[in-house]
Amino acid sequence: MTEVYDPRCIANLMLDESERIGQPLTNLALQKLLYFAHAIYLIEHDQPLVSGYFEAWEYGPVHPSAYQAFKSAGAAPISFKAARLNVVKGTREPIAAPTDPNVIRHVGRVIQAYGRMTPGRLVDISHAKGAPWHFVVDKGRTSLAFGMRIPDEVIRERFKHHKVSVGSLPSAGEPSEDTPFA
Repeated sequence: MTEVYDPRCIANLMLDESERIGQPLTNLALQKLLYFAHAIYLIEHDQPLVSGYFEAWEYGPVHPSAYQAFKSAGAAPISFKAARLNVVKGTREPIAAPTDPNVIRHVGRVIQAYGRMTPGRLVDISHAKGAPWHFVVDKGRTSLAFGMRIPDEVIRERFKHHKVSVGSLPSAGEPSEDTPFA
């Protein structure tokens, strides 16, 4: 079994990769890309890529701890890396990057495949009918859905329902920031 990573560590790697291809990322786009990377990894390796969980927010899946790390960027492209708080020293310290070449390649593949898509297009993909976000939101309308979490079991079973939209404009428009459902 390989390591399960801090989502901020993988998000930082995604920011490095997106910078390498000249495609800045907003927090909204980063959240969708982190979710896609986690879901694909979960299916391919039968284990999670990142620790914690994703939640169904208005514009798709969001990892709360990764969101908190980058929310100060607002709707602007992220220009900094997430850091870890050392509670003993009261300082912010860098988060170690993954060293597993398979993880690094995996993140690179996700950025190559999805990283140049607009946030609106990423939202459309994450909202696909029958896909994990849609399933959890739909279930939340008819029963209790604790915190609108998207369990890994649901991702594993339903990620295959994602489809790339082909319309000229994303159906959600181009949202700038995500918010939890009220």
